[in-house]
Amino acid sequence: MTLAFGSTGQRLLSHLTARPALTVGIAIVAFWVFVALTVDLWAVYDPLKIVGRKLQPPSLQHWLGTDALGRDVMMRTLYGARYSISISIAVVVCSVMIGSVLGAISGFFGGWVDGVIMRIVDITLAFPPVLLAMAVAASLGPGLHNAAIAVIAVWWPVYARLMRGQVLDVISRDHIEAARAGGASSFRLLTKHILPLSWTPTIISATMDFGQVVLLAASLSFIGLGARPPSPEWGSMISDGASQFYSWWIAFGPGVAILSLGLGFNFLGDSLRDILDPREF
Repeated sequence: MTLAFGSTGQRLLSHLTARPALTVGIAIVAFWVFVALTVDLWAVYDPLKIVGRKLQPPSLQHWLGTDALGRDVMMRTLYGARYSISISIAVVVCSVMIGSVLGAISGFFGGWVDGVIMRIVDITLAFPPVLLAMAVAASLGPGLHNAAIAVIAVWWPVYARLMRGQVLDVISRDHIEAARAGGASSFRLLTKHILPLSWTPTIISATMDFGQVVLLAASLSFIGLGARPPSPEWGSMISDGASQFYSWWIAFGPGVAILSLGLGFNFLGDSLRDILDPREF
């Protein structure tokens, strides 16, 4: 067992050294998670308080300048990581749970159950994600929680279709037929023999979707359907920057934050896909 653990650790270390993108992705994601968890301990300014002149350009005192109310843009950007990371985690986890359960049920039982679930998935995926999320968020009202619900309503069908395809692939294998012939119940077949072999694509997709969820949630806040002022959320900050076109620094900070976090998760997900590919071992 020790030898197996050692070989696994060496293999993972070799993947880490052989794939610079994995190292970069982990570093970026770890940085923003660290910021979100600890920013209260070392923040220089309160993100909600006026600390300088209005629309002050970047300087040694305010590295990313101040916004139209005189609040420090850099501190607001760093505090915004809390909102973006928390909503992305909530959306991806809930979407994976809902989509995976419904997709597994659809693929395993088939028949009318499969037909009903997949028709709901098809109807949901027929709409552009941004437009559907806007419609749901508008019906629920502005707010970060309502924005999260809107994004979940858009995102779960992706995982449902992905899990259904994996279940249909695994269920036709010989060991599943052997377990069924041995008297295994449907619940045991699904939870012990099928799902453990079906999670890999879902994990990879979920990792890469974090960046897209951050962008979609920021888009809702940008148009006023997400976080409410004066919350330092990246999308609402970019919206404030759009109204002050010549004060470029207001939107620069949150824009770079969204870009870097999205790239970090994309690098991480792409590397995980290579690592978890059985052909790599």
